[in-house]
Amino acid sequence: MKKITLVLVSIMIVGTSCANNKVKDNEKSEKTEMSQQQKKDNKMKTIHLTKADFLAKVANYEESPESWKYLGDKPAIIDFYADWCGPCKTIAPILEELAEEYDGQIYIYKINVDKEKELASAFGIRSIPTLLFVPMKDKPQMANGAMPKATFVQAINDILLKE
Repeated sequence: MKKITLVLVSIMIVGTSCANNKVKDNEKSEKTEMSQQQKKDNKMKTIHLTKADFLAKVANYEESPESWKYLGDKPAIIDFYADWCGPCKTIAPILEELAEEYDGQIYIYKINVDKEKELASAFGIRSIPTLLFVPMKDKPQMANGAMPKATFVQAINDILLKE
């Protein structure tokens, strides 16, 4: 575990026709656009969590404070962020892309530390962004700072999706 954490930390980079046919064609075009938009809308996006959501979907640390028991059915990344944080804004679109690319394989959760102070405190969040990589069977691993997409992909493959 220390080795994986060291690898993760070492690769982190802060960063910051006719009238009738025309109408029919327009209707078909609109339906196609709507269908494409619906498919896009159905893609996985990052999921914002409140403390209550966290306790139900991720881990109920109040019920079992002495041990970590992940409640999810897929591995997860949890992004502790704030709206005013520059590096948080830098990685937000990367996390959205990853949520679409790894749709069905992992969850990407976001926790606003300004709105969920108790949750941030429970995890000892002192700087943001702080990312918690939560595999299905192992203990979660924490990383601080912004990372490039390639580093996220490596962490997802090495920590979350490893067999």
